Amino acid sequence: MNSFISFMERYFIPYAGKVGNQRHLLAIRDGFIVTMPLMIMGSFAVLINNLPIQAYQNFMNGLFGEGRWQAFGGNVWNGTFAILALLLSFTVAYNLAKSYDKDPLSSAVVSVAIFFTIGAVVASPDGGMSTAGLGSTGLFLALIVAILSTEIFTRLSGSDKLVIKMPDGVPPAVSRSFAALFPAMITISIFGLIVTLFQAAGINDLVSSFYGLVQEPFMGLANSYPAALLLAFMSVFLWFFGLHGANIIDPFMQTINIPAIEANQQALEAGEALPFIVNKPFFDAFVNLGGTGATLGLIIAVFLVARKHKAYMTVSKLSAAPGLFNINEPMIFGVPIVLNPILFIPFILTPLVLVTTAYFATAIGLVPAATIIAPWTTPPIIGGFLATQSIAGGVLAAINLVLSVVIYLPFVTVAQVQALRNEQN
Repeated sequence: MNSFISFMERYFIPYAGKVGNQRHLLAIRDGFIVTMPLMIMGSFAVLINNLPIQAYQNFMNGLFGEGRWQAFGGNVWNGTFAILALLLSFTVAYNLAKSYDKDPLSSAVVSVAIFFTIGAVVASPDGGMSTAGLGSTGLFLALIVAILSTEIFTRLSGSDKLVIKMPDGVPPAVSRSFAALFPAMITISIFGLIVTLFQAAGINDLVSSFYGLVQEPFMGLANSYPAALLLAFMSVFLWFFGLHGANIIDPFMQTINIPAIEANQQALEAGEALPFIVNKPFFDAFVNLGGTGATLGLIIAVFLVARKHKAYMTVSKLSAAPGLFNINEPMIFGVPIVLNPILFIPFILTPLVLVTTAYFATAIGLVPAATIIAPWTTPPIIGGFLATQSIAGGVLAAINLVLSVVIYLPFVTVAQVQALRNEQN
């Protein structure tokens, strides 16, 4: 184990750290973080409209009228999930430009302008306007636009020949707008020309075409059991070496999981089968119980069999309250789990087992697929119930919590035996 850790520290950790600090991935992650409150609100709006309790539905229909009360949830959804791609085209560009120490607001505005330039809103076959590109359908393309437009705009903004400098007495807002004038015009024109070339080739709806060609197949591939195992493995594997695994892989997970959540919500409203099992609330509700690595199971295991291990008991007592809300840094760095060869196996193995039980329980219909993004600090079991709008989801989360305790128990016992032996020596 020591030789393996030395090998990873020498050849893997430096590259993983660079990936985790890569500015484009950080911009995507931070862009999603800004929109997370809206997505949680949108999820609960769907929950309000589709709570699967007939007595609740009858009460609401009797109080407000058949179907009228659902307008509230629909309006909230229109202001959250329905404009998600538009919001991210702004927030990702803003954070990326900020990392370059350039004008973030101008970069974000240019990105939004370009997102409309490429066809975020297009004419629909019935003669109206289709706004589907503003939601999850346009998500991947919005991220690409945000990154490419910001790269071009920030470089052009760095050229003195393209920046109009105003006198000192001019208000800063006016100076910034004139400084961004030519770089913005050139950047938007570049994308306008690209879209014109696509239209000349017969592709009039670039957003929908990109969705059908790239994003939708990618989402289906990421919905598989092997992909779920890989995502679970990478997060805990990076954490074991002290790298924030959740933050590093979050940009990849969000771009896959958010469209999957919206697709599930739309299927739920239409009364159809839910198409995606693997999404963010799937991991939050059934895998990350107490945080990455299901460390709430480790805390319970320590309380059960390691009362003589003073270090483990002290850290577990301090970590119990945060662990109930899925905050496990005190446990990861306090036990520590980082570079701890005894806990390496259960820390890696537990999420893989929990993914397996949750995936197949959902696949065979014992538990509904997750449709609600609950706050990530929602305690285990409650999170399972909220994510699936089903008691079965809470039961599955409870079963997975018990499994995590069972997996950690023998390794915690070994750790206590070793600690007592070292004390005696």
